[in-house]
Amino acid sequence: MAEKQISIRDVAALAGVSVGSASRVINGAANVTPDVRERVDRAIAALRYRPNHAAQSLRSRTSKTIGCMFSDVANPLYARAFRALEEHFRREGYMLLLANGLNDAEREIDIIQTFQLRGMDGVILAPGNERHPGVLDAVRRLSMPAVIYDRDLAVDADAVLFDHVAGVKAAIHHLVELGHTRIALALWQVKSRPVRRRIEGYKAAFKAAGLPVPDLILQEPTPTSSAFDDVTRLLQLPDPPTAFLAQGTHTLTSTLRAIAKQGLRVPEDVSVIGIGDTDFAQTYDPPLTVLRTPTDEVAAHAVEMLLSRLAAKGDASLSPRKALIQFDLILRESCAPVARH
Repeated sequence: MAEKQISIRDVAALAGVSVGSASRVINGAANVTPDVRERVDRAIAALRYRPNHAAQSLRSRTSKTIGCMFSDVANPLYARAFRALEEHFRREGYMLLLANGLNDAEREIDIIQTFQLRGMDGVILAPGNERHPGVLDAVRRLSMPAVIYDRDLAVDADAVLFDHVAGVKAAIHHLVELGHTRIALALWQVKSRPVRRRIEGYKAAFKAAGLPVPDLILQEPTPTSSAFDDVTRLLQLPDPPTAFLAQGTHTLTSTLRAIAKQGLRVPEDVSVIGIGDTDFAQTYDPPLTVLRTPTDEVAAHAVEMLLSRLAAKGDASLSPRKALIQFDLILRESCAPVARH
C-alpha cells in the first residue's frame, strides 16, 4: 500500500489552525503570530511535511530560485562569491542555481535565455562578454530583475562593482613606498571591466607618484593560461621587474613558479601582490599580500538589491542602483624593500 502523502491540510489539522494560516507560515508571510508559527512548525516537523514547490510556484507565480552566471566557476574567487551569495539567499528562502559561462558569448546567451524560460525570480550575472550585442540583448529581454556582478553592461539594471582602480593604486603605492619602480602587472587578454579598470589603476598609480609608467603589463590569452614564459622573459631582462601584481589563481601561481625557477626568492629578491584572496595565497610560503574584497558584504549588497526589486514587483520608476565595493590591501609577508645588489 502506498504511503499517504502528507498535505497542508494535515499540517493545519495537527496544528489546530486554518489551512490559510498554515500556508502563510510555510510561505514565510509576515502576518503570522509567533504562537501560530510555532504550532505550524511543530506540526511540519512531526509529520515530516515537505511542501510541493511546483504547486506553490503556480499559485504564487514565484519559483523561489535565483539564477547565477559567472564567467568561470573554476576560479576560487567566484567559488567564494557563490558560497556567500548562496548562504544569503538561503536565509531568505531562495535557492541559487549556478551556471558557468566559460567566457563564451553564445554559451552566455543560451544560459540567460534558459534562466528566462525556467522562470527564475531573478538573476545575478557576470558575463565574460560584457559588450557583445547578443549578450546585451539577452539581458535586456529578461522579464525578471537582474543584478550585474562587476561588469560594465550597458543595461538598465542594478550592479555591484569593485573599485579596481583604487585597489590597484593602493597596491602600487605600497610597493613604491618600498622603493619599487619596476613593477609588472600580470593579467589576461580581455576587455572586461576588471581588466580595464586594473590597467587604469596601474597607470594612474605611477602618474600619481610622478613616475613614468613602465612597459611591464603582461596579458595572457585566457584566465587559465600560464604566465610562466612571459614572467621568465621579464626576469631575464637587464633591468628586470622587482615586483609583480598578479591576478587570480593561474596567473599568480605561474608567476611564482617563474620567479622560483630563476632562483629568486619572495620577498628577498622579488615582491609579489595577488589580486583576490584565496586559500593558496594565505598558505603559500611566504603568505602573500593581496587585494581582497569583503565577500560577505558584496553578497549582502547583491541580495538586498535583488530582493528589493522583487518586493517592488517590477516598479519601473526605480532607477538602477550601483554599489561600489572597495578592496582591502591585506599585508602579509610577500613584500619587502627593493633588494640592493
